[in-house]
Parts: sequence; C-alpha cells; structure tokens
Amino acid sequence: MRDEGWTGLREIQDAAIRSILGSGNDVIIMAGTASGKTEAAFLPLLTEAAEMTGGGLRLLYISPLKALINDQFRRLEPLCERLGIPITRWHGDAPQGPKTRLLKTPSGVALITPESIEGLLLRRPADAAKLFRGLHGIVVDELHAFLQGPRGLHLACLLRRVDRITSGRPRRVGLSATLGDADAACRWMNAVNPQSVDVLRAPQSGPGVRLQIRGYEEPPEGAGIDEIAENGASDALSQIADHIFLNLRGSNNLAFAASRRTVEALADRLRERSERDNVPEEFFPHHGSLSKELRETLETRLKAGDQPTTAVATTTLELGVDLGSVQSVAQVGAPRSLSGLKQRLGRSGRRGTPAVLRIYVREDHLDPDSDPLDKLRLETVRAVACVQLLQANWVEPSTEDSSLATVALHQTLSLIASQGGVRAPAAHKLLFGRDSYLSFAPTDYADLLRGAGPQGSDLLEQSPDGMLMLGKAGEELVQARDFYAVFKTDEEWRLVSSGRTLGTVPLTNVLGIGSLVGFAGRRWRVETVDDRAKVLDVIPHRSGKLPRFDRPANEQLHDRVTATMLEVLSDHEVPAYLDAGGKQFLLQGRNAFRELGLDRRALIPAARDTHVITWRGTAVNSVLSIVLMSAGLEVAVHDIGVTAVDVTPDQLAAVIHQASDCPPMEDLSDFVAGLRTAKLDDFVDESLLRRMWAARHERYRDDVSHVLEGLRSTTAML
Repeated sequence: MRDEGWTGLREIQDAAIRSILGSGNDVIIMAGTASGKTEAAFLPLLTEAAEMTGGGLRLLYISPLKALINDQFRRLEPLCERLGIPITRWHGDAPQGPKTRLLKTPSGVALITPESIEGLLLRRPADAAKLFRGLHGIVVDELHAFLQGPRGLHLACLLRRVDRITSGRPRRVGLSATLGDADAACRWMNAVNPQSVDVLRAPQSGPGVRLQIRGYEEPPEGAGIDEIAENGASDALSQIADHIFLNLRGSNNLAFAASRRTVEALADRLRERSERDNVPEEFFPHHGSLSKELRETLETRLKAGDQPTTAVATTTLELGVDLGSVQSVAQVGAPRSLSGLKQRLGRSGRRGTPAVLRIYVREDHLDPDSDPLDKLRLETVRAVACVQLLQANWVEPSTEDSSLATVALHQTLSLIASQGGVRAPAAHKLLFGRDSYLSFAPTDYADLLRGAGPQGSDLLEQSPDGMLMLGKAGEELVQARDFYAVFKTDEEWRLVSSGRTLGTVPLTNVLGIGSLVGFAGRRWRVETVDDRAKVLDVIPHRSGKLPRFDRPANEQLHDRVTATMLEVLSDHEVPAYLDAGGKQFLLQGRNAFRELGLDRRALIPAARDTHVITWRGTAVNSVLSIVLMSAGLEVAVHDIGVTAVDVTPDQLAAVIHQASDCPPMEDLSDFVAGLRTAKLDDFVDESLLRRMWAARHERYRDDVSHVLEGLRSTTAML
C-alpha cells in the first residue's frame, strides 16, 4: 500500500476486508471498473493464505477471459512476491513451465478459465484432486457474465465438482461492476444458503457522466446499409464518422457498434478520413473474427497510452480487461441492454474525471409511405429510455438459460471420461442434487441419457450392471479439442432460397414456420427449419420492402426498457443531452405517437400489414407471435410488439376475439422451430427440448394472456 502511494483504503475495500476476515461467508463485491475490487478481495484472502501452514494451492481466481487473467497476474504478482506466495497463470496461452511446477508442488494462487478447470478434471483427474484438495478460497471475476448463458451453468457444475475434491467447501468471492439481480447472484454463489452471502456495494459517487445523444437521418436512398462507402457519402454512418474523427482524434477512446459489419464499415470510413487528411491512423476495428494478434496489438496500444488510439469494437471490449485511461465511450445505435451500457460506460471516467458517453442514433428518412414504426423514431426513444434507466441505476435481472440440456449432457460426458464410467443416479446427484444451482428433473435426465444412447446419437452406452460409458461418438466428441468449452461462438443461420445460399444471419427471436426474417433489404418467409444444419429454407415474401423493425438484433429487450419507451413517448420534457437532430427525432416520435392514437389503440395498419403494439419486451412478444402463428397468421416480432402480415386490423381483431387466453406452453411448443441453439443440442431429443422450452416460457403465459385481454378490450370498438 505504501509503495503504491495509497493514502487509505476505499470504502468497498474496507467493507470487504471486514467481511472476509470477520466471517466465513461467501461475499459479492459490487463496484465500478477501476474501483479496487481486485484488492478488496485479495488483500484479506492473501492475508489468510499467508497465515496458513503447509503446502497446497490456496486461492483460485476464475475469469471468463484469458486477457483478464494476464492483466490480473501483472497486478497481483508483486503483492504475492512480497508475501512469498507463488502465483500461476493457467490457460491455453500461458507458459507450460509454471503450470508443470504447480502440478508437481501445488501452492499459492492460480488464475484460470472455466475451460482450463474442465481440462484438468477431464484429462488429469488425479492431478486435479491433488491440486484442489487444500483450496481455501475461490474468486469469480466478472460474476455478471456467469449469470447468463451456458458458461455460467458450466462453471456452477465445475465448482460443484471441485467442492467434492476439497477437504472443505472453499469460500467464494464474486466481483462485478453490474449486477441487476443480487438475489440471483447469491443463488449462483451459494445454492444451499443464498441468504448467507454478504453483498457489498460501493457507494454511488463520483464526478458523474457527461452525455450526449446525437441524431442522424439516413438519405432517402440506401437507408440503413452499412457498406464500404464512397468518398463524400452522406449516409448517416459517414456523418457519424465525421463527428468521431473530429472529436475523438488525439486521445484514447472506445466506440461500440452492434455488429461486425457496422464495426468494419465505421472503421473503414475513419481510415479513409485519416488518409484524406494525411494524418496517422488512430482508429482500428476489434471483433471476434479478427486474428488474436490483431486484437492483442490494439489492446496493447491502448494500455500503453503513448499513441492516440480509438478501438471500434463489438462486445469484445465490454468486459474488464484493463485498457488504461480511456477518455470517452461512443456507441453507434441505441443501447438494448443496461448491463452492457454500464459495462461500456465504466471504461471511461477514471481518476476523478467524469465519464463521457456519446450515443449516435440513426433514423430512416420519412416519406408519406413510411412505416408507422419508423415514424415513432424508436431508436431515439430507446436511447432516451436507457439513459433514464441508467440514471435510476437499473440493470436487467438474469433469466433462465436455454442451454441447460447441453450443459447437462456435456458434464455427464466429462464425468464418464474422467472416471471411466458413472451410474446415472450418481451422476444426477452430483450435478443436479438439491444443493446444486442447476435444476434438472430425474425424468428429463433419463430422457436426455436415452437420447444420447445407441438408439439416439450414440454418445453413451450402458453396461449390463447399469454403468454409463462413452459410446463411439461420445469418445470422438470428448477427444475433440473444442470439447472443454460449452459455449458456441457467433452462431449464425444460413438462408437458402430455391437451393441458392443467400448468406448468413444471427437469430435471437423464437422461430416458427411462417416467421419472417429480413436479409439483403428484403423480407423472407421461413418455409422449413433445419435445426442441426442451422439452415432456414426461405421464399421471397410478396411484401418486398423491408421494414425497419425486421433488422436482426443481437440482444433482447427487457419489459422495463419498452415500458420506459412508452413513458418517454407520453412525456413532454425534452432532455438537454439531445442534440438538435435528437430533439427533432424525439418530437417527431411524440407527434406520431399522438397521431396514431397509441395511448388508446394497439392495432396500427401498415400498408397490407397490421402492427400490434404491446409495449412489452422480446420474451413476451416472441410467445405472442407463436400464439398468433398457431392461429394461422404470418407474424414477425419487433421491439414493441409483433406484426401480422397481410392482415387488416379488423381481421386481426376478429382472430384475437376468437382466441382464448394463452394456451399451455406445451401446446405452443409444437409450433416452435429453431430449438437447437446450444452447442450439444444436436444430440438432445427434440421432444425433451420442446418440454424444456415450455418449462422456461411458462412464466410468460399470464403475461401473454394479459396482453390478449388488453387487445380484446382495445379492439372492441372495431
């Protein structure tokens, strides 16, 4: 502390030290980026480790990113060296020598990824037992990243398996800058006794945020196309590039965009401006398709801080890799997630200076034939709504993940491979017992195993005495290098029309036959869905014009976001953080809201279609779309409702009045396609996936029934 020049402990550090040294409880430390969370956890944990006698690995630090492990290693190595405590990085790119020494003589601290824990348990179970036996504490960094998605379920299983090895359950300490649901985090940390977890929150203080939302209108032609632009192009992205080039040059910044296509298009425009003005290049793309060397070169340049650098990135720079002092954060497109927005904003505003955030919003050019949804200026409205929720310090809670079957199968295969065989009841108890974070009914587990047997995917076989063993396909799967990771990267579906491949698109909404997707500026109707091959067989839809809402979105919207959007449109106050373009868009949206009568109407005609405005989030709208598709309609989901195609409001009102409340989810599941979304779902029986979809979505049944009831009351006058 003296050598670092500290004048004292921060409040969160003081609280963490008292909690960790004063009790045996699990602890969650919630504080912003660069707030000293790492020291808050490790100062007391290393104090305890230094006082322990004998050898053995004492502390395990788990991170979702190798780069974050490397950062924390550099941060902790001097402290551990002073204490005489060895510290070892353990991931695929870390040097082998220290890892070999750690296995030979376990001691000190290990920094590791979930996939490397999997590799140890799977390939070297004896070494894993020796390594983890004396473990005293486990630090989980970026905890919020493990509360959603297959990696969180996977890590929960791995920690449960580690607990079975250790002489006593190690205390867990979770670190996070953004947690929308502390109760869910406590359950993840300690499924047996979540109320015993100490949740420590850093006080909300500091110099605040400097914020601006800037609005840009697309030209009448070529609206919304993110392509390599010609010099002098006047499209909205080119105007945004002009502003970024003028205001961000000469400093370190992060600029985020929703897709790789937008990242590359914006980076190209910025490169062209640098060449035009004969100035050094400062703007570089960063996304998952780039090589590791290109990404790391850019990260190193940002950390060094000796050359002005702006990274134009997707979500790849959202998590807490230390990038040094970043002057500002820019975002192209309105946020869809408050969790992501807070993560990005936390990159700016360090060392007592305000965080700086610029949100660039693009809206389509309006003409008399414009879609009513375009007239509402929903991008601008969502940006304002997200700022209001940011001011309220709200973050989305975690939701049940669709990858449970994949994780269950993956961990069963891993158990069998590490032990040579396992009995089904023992495997279920170990992975999904009463004290497990994961819940998987024994009957469902039995169906999962049957589907993986010789008559199914041949991953498993069973000996006469009931022992589960790997089948031929299972052995091949477990031996593959990518088995350690339970998540898939950047899953996209291939669009095929009349045998010709059109390209690939990411999909997040519920799919069914009759769903509509947008691609290459056109609307396409889904005819068949091949889950295993990730292929959509589509035909051109007679409505050739692609509406704005049909652009694929990477993130779902929560109910609270869409409800706040309704409040923004109903309000009269114009926020000062909007520029002239943003103010104009907001006023246009509010005028359209009143003219369309959306304070009292829910069905809006749009050419030959009808928009259903629900003001609900993506989950409820997706289930509503399946209800309407089960009634024979063609339906697309948009941000604030759904659209029924080739149906008038009167016709749609008649269908809604004939419909009862939302049917049971098991009945609706027959209409759902595209269920195989997780890595090993191809090996899972389809009927089980449908039952699990129904179980996950049962919570929305009352919501959809309420929406249908509201629609019946508002359409009674039609």
